[in-house]
Amino acid sequence: MTVATDDILTRPLGTKSAAASRTLGQRLRGVSMPRMSPAAVVAMGGAGLAVGLTLLAMFGDPQGGEPSAVATISLREPAAPPPVAKAPEPPTSAPRSAGEVETASGVQVVRPAGTAAPTEAVIIRVPDSEPVRLAGPDPRLMERGRHGNVPKIGDGRRRPLDVYARPDSSAGAPGARIAILVTGLGVGQAATAGAIAKLPPAISLAFSPYGGDLERSVARARDFGHEILVQAPMEPFDYPDSDPGPQTMLTSSRPPENLDRLSWVMSRFGGYVGLVNFMGAKLEGDAAAFEPVLREIGARGLGFVDDGTSSRSLATSLGGKLKIPVARTEIVLDALPQAEAIDRELARLEAQAKANGFALASAGAMPLTIERIARWSRDLEARGIRLVPVSTALRGTPPARLSSAGP
Repeated sequence: MTVATDDILTRPLGTKSAAASRTLGQRLRGVSMPRMSPAAVVAMGGAGLAVGLTLLAMFGDPQGGEPSAVATISLREPAAPPPVAKAPEPPTSAPRSAGEVETASGVQVVRPAGTAAPTEAVIIRVPDSEPVRLAGPDPRLMERGRHGNVPKIGDGRRRPLDVYARPDSSAGAPGARIAILVTGLGVGQAATAGAIAKLPPAISLAFSPYGGDLERSVARARDFGHEILVQAPMEPFDYPDSDPGPQTMLTSSRPPENLDRLSWVMSRFGGYVGLVNFMGAKLEGDAAAFEPVLREIGARGLGFVDDGTSSRSLATSLGGKLKIPVARTEIVLDALPQAEAIDRELARLEAQAKANGFALASAGAMPLTIERIARWSRDLEARGIRLVPVSTALRGTPPARLSSAGP
């Protein structure tokens, strides 16, 4: 018996041998298949299509009979990112000096002069928990003028000088008192901000009528506790070479014209206790031109401060004649704008206050001047002197020997 090469033992399972495949082919060649017409082929195709559509309608799955599986998909919230460890903040470096500690905390330590270390008794000045609140512009103390609102005396003879004044907490207390008026605020923003923040609140500030955004600057100064005045441009001897501004009151102008210019000055902002001259040596020395101006200031319940720059000023004598509040500063602290000179004038001011009980000074708002006054005032109370607002002189409370006039 002959065994075929593709024996069942060597042939892959499920396949037929080559001999069997040849025998089947030979048999099929011997069978004749019936021939079909094209119409019959079309009919059979249509029948097949009908059957397929029927199955699709019944089962709805074009893959009917194929293995299938159903998987459920659920949406999950995205996983929260792992917490990031916050780096510890670096410790704040400790102040390098006692002065920095005092500045940062607002507590001022006053040591006896010449004492470097706290080996002797010291005075620790803690700032008030509730700062002095100054009254803002009161509509009852205003009236409409040609240029805007101007001050007036209210019902019950309420004067703006009294309503807007900073309270003098030292009234009746023993010891010398000093009032300082710093002028020229409102023109330079940096200088204005420095004066408001660095100077003691008891120091009064005078704003130029030509400054920008005056109402906001004045409100900020008032929030810091500073009493407010407004500068009035007046004719100097070398006018117009030295020109205070377009609303300058002139000796050659008729009184109604000067009063109109004064009204413009007074309408620039509200909430001030009085006016101070800006230049003005010639006008202040001319009684005919100056007297109507002072009379109008007093009639509106305001005071006038002479800044002490002119030796010919008639302010105090006219103030006494008209019975209106006028005061003249005795020392101009920065007439010579040098640190040593300012320090000398501050020492002279202090000596004069101790001799007379009260002294009044003026200064400009230069950064150097602000720095020297702020430095000088730190331990003033330890030397037996108190700072008071300028309204103290205007309201008739200083000693009688002071050159001032009041109601």
